[in-house]
Amino acid sequence: MALTKRSDTFRHKGLRKKLIDLLRSKGIADENVLNAMNTIPRHYFFDSSFLEFAYEDKAFPIGSGQTISQPYTVAFQSELLKVEKGMRVLEVGTGSGYQASILAEMGARVYTIERQKLLYDTLKTLDPPLNYRIRLFYGDGYAGLPAHAPFDRILITAAAPYIPEALVNQLAPGGILVAPVGKGDSQIMTRILKFSKTEIKTETHGTFRFVPMLTDKAQDV
Repeated sequence: MALTKRSDTFRHKGLRKKLIDLLRSKGIADENVLNAMNTIPRHYFFDSSFLEFAYEDKAFPIGSGQTISQPYTVAFQSELLKVEKGMRVLEVGTGSGYQASILAEMGARVYTIERQKLLYDTLKTLDPPLNYRIRLFYGDGYAGLPAHAPFDRILITAAAPYIPEALVNQLAPGGILVAPVGKGDSQIMTRILKFSKTEIKTETHGTFRFVPMLTDKAQDV
């Protein structure tokens, strides 16, 4: 799902290593997450005019009112998910495709939904940067992908005013859902642990800022 195919130079790799060192210093400890982020060339997901920003620990606009998330946020959410190889992961909000590629590098079988038609149309014509099998859908993230459920993990990458019941229902027993929840300028990173259909535990993990998750979109997959 890279927006632009280009070389991955020694300079890029050096900048990526510095970013990984920074993420470690900020408390990211899951080596599976760090190794994936050290492998994926984040500059692939940037327009060539903005490559100097690719390895800063900052979010960056990608068009359609969306952003490629701050690397720390990507790492934090990925760590909360506790992804294991072979797991089926649903991502709500494909954006640039960077987070989906990180999940795929971690060994997940990724299903991802994009609400913005322009981003979807761009992404579906492009090949993943490292030959990942990532299944891309256009539609309403609130509805999930019931035809492909259940999922071992679900990740929402936009600010959700609430966690949709449909997504919780599509989470397999033993599954984990991670989402930034809140309507204002900041959201609470929330993790749901689903032990069974009737036993669910909710945790909170600090404050973040995301673009809003959009509603009222008929699914077309």
